[in-house]
Amino acid sequence: MDLGLQGKTAIVCASSAGLGLGCALALAEEGVNLVLNGRDADRLAQAEAQARAVAGNGASVVAIAADVTTEAGRAALLDAAPTPDILVNNAGGPPPGDFREWSQETWMTALNANLYTPVAMIQLVIDGMIERGFGRVVNITSASVKAPIPHLGLSNAARTGLTGFVAGLARQVAHHDITINNLLPGQHETDRLVQNYQHVADTQGLDFQEVWDAGAARNPAKRFGTAEEFGHACAFFCSTRAGYITGQNIVLDGGGYPGTL
Repeated sequence: MDLGLQGKTAIVCASSAGLGLGCALALAEEGVNLVLNGRDADRLAQAEAQARAVAGNGASVVAIAADVTTEAGRAALLDAAPTPDILVNNAGGPPPGDFREWSQETWMTALNANLYTPVAMIQLVIDGMIERGFGRVVNITSASVKAPIPHLGLSNAARTGLTGFVAGLARQVAHHDITINNLLPGQHETDRLVQNYQHVADTQGLDFQEVWDAGAARNPAKRFGTAEEFGHACAFFCSTRAGYITGQNIVLDGGGYPGTL
């Protein structure tokens, strides 16, 4: 299927690794001009090389080393692509733990990264999308929005707040051919998942590999997801073929969420 994205421009936040990189590579394959982003310059350079290797139809790839959770970082991304057609919001999730140990500063850091930052990025690009009559925004949130994860309370709260904001905004801009959707990853093979399982292993005094294998076995698919397949789903929701899908929360978890809706 031709996704109708050749020649479009995308900013993909936190795309030097993991699910963000998976989304960036899938868009590059479709001929999208990319602005990659990450804080680790070395890792970002590797991601840039990967994107250039798969970029279709002469698509450009620009890498911006910046912290998207800061005003300066967001400005750097918009300097590189002042009029993006596509925005993929992503940021590293807050650490796991017991809410009794979280200070106000801890809460503000989590809310800034996973609630305010994506809203701020949307604020920076939405009027341009309205003027051009096209826009796609995909927010990478978490399956915890539908089924909270006990030791990830910071993430549960921040991402649910973003979900509520998007539910309202998506309906306000839909008539401009702008869609805003949330992709809710379950357990995918990323550094973040390793961190979470290491936390479980450490707190319970268990072997990491045993905990990891048991986690995969509990999923109906009997495996964890991959960044590549997540990226291709993201590319579809960014496409011209998905123009009638907006304000949705799509769970990508191999069937792990047990609900009917």
